[in-house]
Amino acid sequence: MSPRFDALGVVVSDMARSLAFYRQLGLEFPDGAEAEGHVEATLPGGLRLMLDSEDVVRSFDAGWERGNATSISFAFLCDSPADVDRTYAELTRAGYQGHKEPWDAFWGQRYAQVKDPDGHGVDLFAPL
Repeated sequence: MSPRFDALGVVVSDMARSLAFYRQLGLEFPDGAEAEGHVEATLPGGLRLMLDSEDVVRSFDAGWERGNATSISFAFLCDSPADVDRTYAELTRAGYQGHKEPWDAFWGQRYAQVKDPDGHGVDLFAPL
């Protein structure tokens, strides 16, 4: 099966302010999420909106800085960790820019990052 568009990730500078904004638009986040570095809301149809603090992004991409990197990424769920590796390899062989080669992330997923033709982040992931 092909990777499936599963989530839109947004890097936020102020989690509490961002949560208040999206809650005002009707999205539901867990109580106490203001103290978290990563939170998610499931949208109608199952797509997820993921909000990550700048510190969380820097925990796995130390060079990330607002202004010289995208703060929006598209996340594609793969069938398996091997599928993450295969998809990353296929995309980079096809000439697309790899950003982070596949790795086993501390949050329990096989993860990789590539850039689309306009430089937007595209994350590939599967549960370990």
